[in-house]
Amino acid sequence: MRWTIRGQVLVGPTIFGHNPQPDVPSVTILPGCDGDVADLQGQMFVDATRGVSSGRALHSALYMIGANHNYFNTEWTPGQAAGPAFDDVWAEDDPLCTAGVAPARLTAEQQQTAGATYIAAAASLFVARDERARPLLDGSGVRAPSAGPARVLAHAIGANRSAAIVPDASLGVRGARLCPQVSGDPDDAACLMDPEIAVESPHFVPFWQPEPGRYAVALTGGTTGTLKPARAMPVAGSHQLALRLIVPPNAPATPFTVAVTDDRGRRSTLGTATVTGLPGSDSTRSYWAQEVRLPLPRDVRAVTALEITPQGGGPAWLIDAWGWRPGTPDPRPAPLDRIDVGQLDVGETDSGTTTYTVPVQVRGKLPAQVRLFLTDPRTYRTTSWVTDIRPGTTRIPVPVSVLGNTTYSGDLRYTVSAKALRNAVVGDHDGGVLVRDDEPAPEITITPAATAAEGSPLTWTVNLSGAADAYLYLVLLPEKPATGTELSSTDVDPAWFTSVSGEDPQPSRPLSSTFLQPFIEIEPGTTTFTVTTPTVTDTEAEGPEHLRFLPMVFLPGVQEPVALSPITGTLTD
Repeated sequence: MRWTIRGQVLVGPTIFGHNPQPDVPSVTILPGCDGDVADLQGQMFVDATRGVSSGRALHSALYMIGANHNYFNTEWTPGQAAGPAFDDVWAEDDPLCTAGVAPARLTAEQQQTAGATYIAAAASLFVARDERARPLLDGSGVRAPSAGPARVLAHAIGANRSAAIVPDASLGVRGARLCPQVSGDPDDAACLMDPEIAVESPHFVPFWQPEPGRYAVALTGGTTGTLKPARAMPVAGSHQLALRLIVPPNAPATPFTVAVTDDRGRRSTLGTATVTGLPGSDSTRSYWAQEVRLPLPRDVRAVTALEITPQGGGPAWLIDAWGWRPGTPDPRPAPLDRIDVGQLDVGETDSGTTTYTVPVQVRGKLPAQVRLFLTDPRTYRTTSWVTDIRPGTTRIPVPVSVLGNTTYSGDLRYTVSAKALRNAVVGDHDGGVLVRDDEPAPEITITPAATAAEGSPLTWTVNLSGAADAYLYLVLLPEKPATGTELSSTDVDPAWFTSVSGEDPQPSRPLSSTFLQPFIEIEPGTTTFTVTTPTVTDTEAEGPEHLRFLPMVFLPGVQEPVALSPITGTLTD
């Protein structure tokens, strides 16, 4: 049976491949208090469609403040599910997201009511073609009373929009900064420069790092940013200019004055639009663009410059700007090229370099463009390049060079990925070359027993039968000793204990009852090293105290750790 798909509603989704279908209308619900999909990568169902096809399909994002994706599904909702269910907001005192603590956090019933409202709106628009539902979804700022107390913000691209400013490398910028959304180079300042907040914008979720070609415009409060596209951007027939603007979470109302210059050199001041920061906390990703619109004079046929002046003192970011008019046209899906990345499974050689060709299959007849990525598993360095696909092309050869050796590294995967840029959709976005290691892992032995006096470290020697050329990891799990008094949390250095357990050493308790887990990174090339447990002295005559560890080794590419023989330690007065 073949189905005709009129639209999609994505609820707190993942999209690891950044590969939406650009010609199928969509509504994506982004839960503001998510845990499992905390980066709100579902935003890519909107942003990753820009420029790929005709842009006639409406793609909407709904930011639902106080929602969590588990609660849209009754079988994932505590108190409603027949089986186990939990709230995946882990913070116990988050002012926005902790259930029962945060007033903004929606109850399950409130969230499900709001979700049902917007799902029904999407069905009304995409299936019944009821234009009355569109303003709920397309950034018009209309809310539905049936959604209850939920605060839901919408923005969209596509439908009756014409691109005015979509930042790319050709955009001329004065008084502002053209910034990469995703940067892998510290010298290449990303739009959000603090690495701890870079993922707090759903718009800047990376496919790979670096990812060239994705830009926004960073604005400075009180400074006019002038943006000039490489060519005049036609907006004839548009009623308004729609802008997607980000201000920091919890920022006060920020006015933006906006002006455009047309292809006849005439400058028009459009007016002032105001954006207030979304509620934000440590549990949210609130650097999210809000849509604002200003009337566009009827005689503006094309935009050659856009001026934006944030009146507040803080930063702001422009994601894009569009000529807008009401209506939802038929998407008219195009026969886009289909791209699939294949994978080769090969054995490792002992020397020299072998070049393999990864098959990237193309099906379609349109001229298209994709960006290909290659990630080296040894260096973790990702390179990328743009490939133009001519009509009739069936394969894109991607050469991958693999160096052979006689040293253990585990199986290595040279990952090849594809992302559509124009006239293409990507199916299997991820493939490459999987190189099967033909050397055994080095045998690891540890001194079985160590003895020390109080205040001196217990020390064990670890030996590898041969060097590896990949990182190995050793974890020591405390177990109850077979005999004698067990070493306690207050018998070891308190700072060390906290660093490897995350707990306070008080009250004193046996080490096997704690979360103590010393973790050791074994660097490539290592054949021997020592592991120590620092101890402290006390004034009590306790006799010998004992410690027992179960060593677990994690090998590259292997999910289950390898258990070694237990080791013991004895501390004397």
